[in-house]
Amino acid sequence: MSKAVYIATIEPNSGKSIVVLGLMRMLLGKIAKVGYFRPIIDDPKSGKIDNHIHTVTTYFDMDINFEDAYAFTRSEVLQKYNQGKSGDIINGIIQKYKNLEEKFDFILIEGTDFSDEGNIIEFDINVVIAKNLGIPSILVASGIDKTTEEIVGNLKLAHDTFSSKDVEVIAVVANKVEKGLENELKGCLEKDLGTEVEQIVIPRINSLINPTIKEICEDLDGKVLFGKQFLNNQAGSFGVGAMQLRNYLTHLKDNSLVITPGDRADIILGALQANISDNYPKISGIILTGGIMPEEPILKLIEGVSLSVPIISVTQGTFSITNRIGAIKSRIYADNLNKIDTSINTFQHYANADSLIDPLITFESNSITPSMFQYNLLKRALLHKKHIVLPEGSDERILKATHRLLAVDAVNITLIGDEKKIKDKATQLDLQIDFGNVNIISPAKSPHYKDYVQTFYELRKHKNVNMDMARDMMADVSYFGTMMIYKGHADGMVSGAVHTTQHTIRPALQFIKTKPNTRVVSSIFFMCLEDRVSVFGDCAINPNPNAEELSEIAISSAKSAKAFGIDPKIAMLSYSSGTSGKGEDVEIVRKATAIVKETHPELKIEGPIQYDAAVDIRVGKSKLPDSEVAGKASVLIFPDLNTGNNTYKAVQRETGALAIGPMLQGLNKPVNDLSRGCTVDDVYNTVIITAIQAQGI
Repeated sequence: MSKAVYIATIEPNSGKSIVVLGLMRMLLGKIAKVGYFRPIIDDPKSGKIDNHIHTVTTYFDMDINFEDAYAFTRSEVLQKYNQGKSGDIINGIIQKYKNLEEKFDFILIEGTDFSDEGNIIEFDINVVIAKNLGIPSILVASGIDKTTEEIVGNLKLAHDTFSSKDVEVIAVVANKVEKGLENELKGCLEKDLGTEVEQIVIPRINSLINPTIKEICEDLDGKVLFGKQFLNNQAGSFGVGAMQLRNYLTHLKDNSLVITPGDRADIILGALQANISDNYPKISGIILTGGIMPEEPILKLIEGVSLSVPIISVTQGTFSITNRIGAIKSRIYADNLNKIDTSINTFQHYANADSLIDPLITFESNSITPSMFQYNLLKRALLHKKHIVLPEGSDERILKATHRLLAVDAVNITLIGDEKKIKDKATQLDLQIDFGNVNIISPAKSPHYKDYVQTFYELRKHKNVNMDMARDMMADVSYFGTMMIYKGHADGMVSGAVHTTQHTIRPALQFIKTKPNTRVVSSIFFMCLEDRVSVFGDCAINPNPNAEELSEIAISSAKSAKAFGIDPKIAMLSYSSGTSGKGEDVEIVRKATAIVKETHPELKIEGPIQYDAAVDIRVGKSKLPDSEVAGKASVLIFPDLNTGNNTYKAVQRETGALAIGPMLQGLNKPVNDLSRGCTVDDVYNTVIITAIQAQGI
């Protein structure tokens, strides 16, 4: 068993990046510290670093310097080969790898790209590197323009070559395969390679194969005239606008890239008008050839129009540019999150994580890391997909989070608000949300509105609520969203990006109500620190809990921690540890600890205890040497809201920790509150934990 895996392609343009990104996500879900290494990279262009390294390390926020993530450039390798110093190459790669091995628990190694010169020796180089590092390999081949027999033959030959050099091949990947051939191909691979080698077959995904306008612009050395913010548009097809406009419009296809000389104002304006028309397909961009700029009145007209497509000027002629665009191969880069997310989700869909990753793992982590925690959250949400309602549907952060959630297919979503405003806002933000998969509701226009009003009236008439009041309440997005949950039309709600905590929670307290035997609704944050995940409670709801309430918060928090895969070791925080402190505040904590010990003797709990003694093993041993919690606490219960709220924010700001939550505990159905200063990540993560709560944890 090894502490690394080598991803090797057997030909150019195999789509190796999809395997690297997908496998990295899987690894981070099971292993604490995963590194990334490229033994050989392409010679970087002036002022730029290797795109593969930049994309992977940036997206996964990896603690690794660029210089540490590779050993040699392609030209350095060729030079050493020509000088007969091939041994220096291997020695240098081994040294760099060993340096990383000391820092990381596992290293994903990406082989060479088969680009530029030296293709003849690249296959052998990859075999030699994997052999000398003593690590297993995953082989990747392209299925474009190949028959099933050709794909199987290529992978079988590569497999046998690696195996003959004593390099274990644990999986083969046939990528970009024509749809419909997957089952046949997988059967043939299993027949030729046996069941000991994992076979992964990934069909052709057009959104990954088609280049973006940014890639095209960079390859052509183009100048962006308009629409710079839309450079991530993907060119589904391209065509030259040389005929009269009335004829050219009939040739437009979805996401067409329009190529036309810069003086063809009719084509330029006609294509832009077609893009906003319901009667024609959308275009992805316009390339103006020949170095010709549109005349000033045309530029002024374009400048005054709200564009959703980039317009780029290039110096070369139309024929030359068209040929060059046809030869451009799509790649994945750090700021194209759509392609990265699609790559990860595609690989995870077609690859079995357990059968692929488990053979690579040689150790068990003693703690759950933030990456593992977040990976497991998404994995659990996907087990039983739930329906989450977001009452603040037109908020920018809500829409961006919705886009991400739909991309991973984690939940079904209802947005509350005006449909036109929501869709216009999404267009303004350049979010390609498939609104066919999103339910948008305006409360007063909902077919359920009258029923909701009647239900609310029946539930609250004992509180002197009349029908007029009920109608007003059900027009409110928070009340309407909460009633959706009550009536079973949604499984959970996340709000608070715009509204106050009280506005979000009050409806839930009025008619969702608390679970049986639960008196206190409380909250926790999952604090994702550098090397562990801790649970902080209560940092959002209860200002000054008494001993009974504090004990219930601790019990609920321990249950939540366990439900989310965290072994609960409870620290009841105070300004003193053990028996040293006196005073009313510390006595409340001491009494709460005693209640928990009496009612739930199975729980590991310590209190009163100071924060440093709870989380620092050295301090913990010194202050409470016999405690099984001190220095190892995973659930930290604060004595009041003032302490808890300030502490979680201080830890978050000073350490860079990700705070997921608050997650409310004790309600019959999940309703969770956001901070009005929340980020897109906060919304995304809170929706995921709400979906998991809705599964009945």
